[in-house]
Amino acid sequence: MSRYTGNKNRVARRFGVNIFGRKRNPLLHKPNPPGAHGAKRKKKSEYGLQLEEKQKLKAVYGMLSESQLIRYYKEAVSRPGNTAQLLTEMLECRLDVVVFRLGFAPTLFAAHQMVSHGHVTVDGKKVDRRSFQVKPGMKVGLREKSQKMRIVTETLESQRNPVPDYLSLDRESFSGSLLASPMLEQIPWPLEINLPEICDFLAHTT
Repeated sequence: MSRYTGNKNRVARRFGVNIFGRKRNPLLHKPNPPGAHGAKRKKKSEYGLQLEEKQKLKAVYGMLSESQLIRYYKEAVSRPGNTAQLLTEMLECRLDVVVFRLGFAPTLFAAHQMVSHGHVTVDGKKVDRRSFQVKPGMKVGLREKSQKMRIVTETLESQRNPVPDYLSLDRESFSGSLLASPMLEQIPWPLEINLPEICDFLAHTT
């Protein structure tokens, strides 16, 4: 399944939060959900609520496709341990997400581009695969020429989002490390997400 390419401001309005962290908040002038009756939505069924939780998770991680989410979920189920926690680790440790959390890019979509265009290194080697899984102890950095990009310097100077506790940032070397696998309660999601409920939903629909 292809990646979502529709209007991202509509997605933000649907969930009632600037979910993608855009500089120009899409809710300032259009706070209600899209559609003629956006301000007067009917009460959702239990299935509808669970489906919305799944949609929120996909949006938070850069509009993941359905197939991508299912693949991560199935891998989490196949491993011993808490499925919700394992799913969180895999999503949060994607290279593009780590680049965004370290503050090298203003949005996750910008982080997608930085990785894909070869600006990012892992342990000193260029990695251009967004889904690359960063492991504890790995060092994520920017190539020397990439460190001078305006989008990087402005984002680091603005400090729009604090670096999570499971990451360390060295501003002088434009690099950072994953200190430990992130826990559910440490994830700086822009809105509340019921991940255990999502896992239950996926268990019955995949």
